[in-house]
Amino acid sequence: MTETLVAVINPATGEKLQDSPVLDAAALEAALQQARSAYQDWKQTSFAERAALLKAVAAKMREEVDSLAPLMTLEMGKPIKEARGEVLKAAWCAEHYAEQAEQYLQPLTLASDASHSYVQYLPLGSVLGILPWNAPFWLAFRFCAPALMAGNTCLMKHDLHVPRSAQAIADLFVQVGAPAGLMQNVPMGNAAVEAVIRDPRVQAVSLTGSDRAGSAVAAIAGAEIKPVVLELGGSDPCIVLADADLDKAADTITLSRIINAGQSCIAAKRIIIEDPVYDTLVEKLQTRLAALKLGDPALETTDVGPMARDDLRQNLHRQVMETRQAGARCLLGGELPDGPGFFYPVTLLADVTADMTAAVEETFGPVAVVMRARDAEHAVALANDSRYGLAAGLWTERSRGEQLARRLEVGQVAVNGIVKTDPRLPSGGIKCSGLGRELGPQGIHEFVNAQQVWLG
Repeated sequence: MTETLVAVINPATGEKLQDSPVLDAAALEAALQQARSAYQDWKQTSFAERAALLKAVAAKMREEVDSLAPLMTLEMGKPIKEARGEVLKAAWCAEHYAEQAEQYLQPLTLASDASHSYVQYLPLGSVLGILPWNAPFWLAFRFCAPALMAGNTCLMKHDLHVPRSAQAIADLFVQVGAPAGLMQNVPMGNAAVEAVIRDPRVQAVSLTGSDRAGSAVAAIAGAEIKPVVLELGGSDPCIVLADADLDKAADTITLSRIINAGQSCIAAKRIIIEDPVYDTLVEKLQTRLAALKLGDPALETTDVGPMARDDLRQNLHRQVMETRQAGARCLLGGELPDGPGFFYPVTLLADVTADMTAAVEETFGPVAVVMRARDAEHAVALANDSRYGLAAGLWTERSRGEQLARRLEVGQVAVNGIVKTDPRLPSGGIKCSGLGRELGPQGIHEFVNAQQVWLG
């Protein structure tokens, strides 16, 4: 590693931790060769052999959770109690695919004029995963666990702001004796990413990130005729109708909005409340949000840590100020604090309308945006009035929620519960929120060759 592209800053203190290294051309070439070489053997392994390796990695994560979790706290400010939960969730993802991959990829018999005809699911080769900083362990295993269990090898291009987390993930595989080249950490800049996507030894690409990054990667992958899965941004609506349990809704929305200091794609971002209960729910949200403790992410008592970078904080503050200037009421927060670190107060904006900045753009931070709907029809219209379509929440009587879910232009809907990712269930978006699906049986089918076999 010779070149450095970014300085890694502790977001809680503003102090520099290190320069983030990237691979030079020779090291990158070696990684590509090793991934291809490992694939030739790995594709011939049984599901049981693959599962044994993934379970060993998961066990290692569980054993070392107290040394792995602080890496995220240090590099991107995730509160320590959330960081431990993320490591354990990543282990669960590895275990889930170890246990379910063979069933998910069972050959499918189809009737035809053959004596027997079926579809079998074969690996593709080496898959490149381009990952963001906000959930370093979870997103890495969401990418690699299904790909590896399908018989592929993985190249992980993690965000350069979390180099220690990225290397620790790759080291887990070395520590349990994984074949060399099976799951590699390949830190690189944007120029190198394009060359790797175009390299014939890479067969597919998975990206979690912004819609701008997704558009660029999809264009390159499309030009090379390679499959791509994109999980991009969201401006997720959460509809609360007049017949909802308001206390449960307020509790869940508060949690959804402030996990990881609000830096989550599937967090509730536009809270759309039916008029008869608008004032009541706003008051409940204000009470709950005001009680949250902002502070040092290394402390167990902290609810909301710093934002990951100062440029992200400054952009969030711009969104808040533009929305306030357009007429929204700021009931909590909304001011840049003094002192070290990249902290932003928990903020509540009420009376936001569809044309205001915080409703149009994705707000990636601890800012709750509340909008008023005349009725259910208006709420659905407001929810769908977005270029994004990742996920949505609905709070109403259950059967009514099921009916309304069909009308929401999003990839997943939670009725009377929190929107979350779960290894057992597919996640992904439509519109500018992405292409394809991750997790569940659908996720492992993204990077396989669905080969039709006809027997005469």
